[in-house]
Amino acid sequence: MSFLGSLLRAAVCVWLLGAQPAAGSMAAGRSGELWEAAGPNAHSAAPGSLTPPAAGRSSPLTFAVLSDIHVQSWDRQAIRKFERALDDLHGAAPEAEALVLNGDLGDGDPEDYRTLQRLLSERPHPGEIHFTLGNHEFYRMWHGANRQWRPKGFPNGETEEAAIGRFLRFTGQPKVCRERSLHDRLFLFLGSERYRLSDPSYGEDAFLSEEQLRWLERRLQAEEPSGQPIFVFLHQPLPNTVAGSGRGRGVVQHRELRDILSRHPRVIVFSGHTHAGLGQSGTVVADRLLSVAGSSVSRPEYEGPAEASGSADDRSEGLVVRVEQDHVVIRGRDFRQGRWITRTECRFERGMWRAAAPDMPK
Repeated sequence: MSFLGSLLRAAVCVWLLGAQPAAGSMAAGRSGELWEAAGPNAHSAAPGSLTPPAAGRSSPLTFAVLSDIHVQSWDRQAIRKFERALDDLHGAAPEAEALVLNGDLGDGDPEDYRTLQRLLSERPHPGEIHFTLGNHEFYRMWHGANRQWRPKGFPNGETEEAAIGRFLRFTGQPKVCRERSLHDRLFLFLGSERYRLSDPSYGEDAFLSEEQLRWLERRLQAEEPSGQPIFVFLHQPLPNTVAGSGRGRGVVQHRELRDILSRHPRVIVFSGHTHAGLGQSGTVVADRLLSVAGSSVSRPEYEGPAEASGSADDRSEGLVVRVEQDHVVIRGRDFRQGRWITRTECRFERGMWRAAAPDMPK
């Protein structure tokens, strides 16, 4: 077993033995205790963090972003698609140094996390893995004791603190909000701190506390003079940005978040949640900030005819990002066919990102 596999197995074994968060670390109703006020050089090692990458502001960096993998212990199709995605990425982008799983890892059940841990220990992947928390990480609230769908019993004895606690113990993260520096480029990972159990109006939107938003603002301000792109990851997109984001607000505090991000034009925001297929327009959108949709490994969705993308049951997609000294290339990958779907070159010019029209499939 690889060193990564040993780390993952050890982390999950602690959780399986019934380990609980440290006293006071997840007090109910105190969302500020779920974020991490990290310093400029601080980072937390998620499973898969083996050795720091070589420093150098001009050195190229490649990383992959997979969203909405929906690995559940009983779902053979989702398991097979995630396995295939890891195998394909290993061949198509062997230089990738990091993998971001951008929310909706499973349905928040202990068996889902155990299954994901096993898959990661068995399959090749980049040396670092980073995670964000999606709305489906709260979905144990919708399930009965035998994993059956039981909405009438909501929340079925589950709490938001328990759901977040399982996510944190699996990932090895101390908080839902954290940072990492790779080749002197800043990666910021955001996560929802509440679900609809706190307030039904939250629905499936991300709830970002004032503390988390202030932390984000501080980190962006500190990093802005670097002149490097800043990568922000949140499962839910801001409304009316990428494809599929016009169906709701996505983030409860979307106005505050948009205002913060728009003041820092070098930001690139990656989201999932909508499942919008990469072979459509709206995957990469340059407005006051650069927004990127990650489709879904489990089930990309297309509007209208989508013969080129294959059947709905077999589609599977993700992103590979190459960061060069003066531009960023974002490529969409079709894991079913083992081919590139799109390629978009993004350059920061005159105080804003400009994205060339993506090369689309023939």
